Amino acid sequence: MPIDAGFYGRIEDGLGTEVPKGLISHLAVELPGGGLRYIDVWESEDDWDRFAEERLHPVVHTLLREVFDEQLPPEPERVPLPAIDHWGHGTEGRS
Repeated sequence: MPIDAGFYGRIEDGLGTEVPKGLISHLAVELPGGGLRYIDVWESEDDWDRFAEERLHPVVHTLLREVFDEQLPPEPERVPLPAIDHWGHGTEGRS
């Protein structure tokens, strides 16, 4: 994403603190060359689509228009990654 951590904080503020239905995990990292990358794990693609349409896009598009006017950058590429393992807090061993 062509934004910095400060801009990302504004997105977080706009989204609020309620965890979206179906979100298992969200990780946002700064890239060494600038910009951000995020990795999300959702229960289903439908849950992601609903969140993106109902909550994320209204916030992000409003903020991006401040910078890019109506020439919004393209959506970040979606790369589905089939999970082969999940291990961490909230799990009972490996799944």
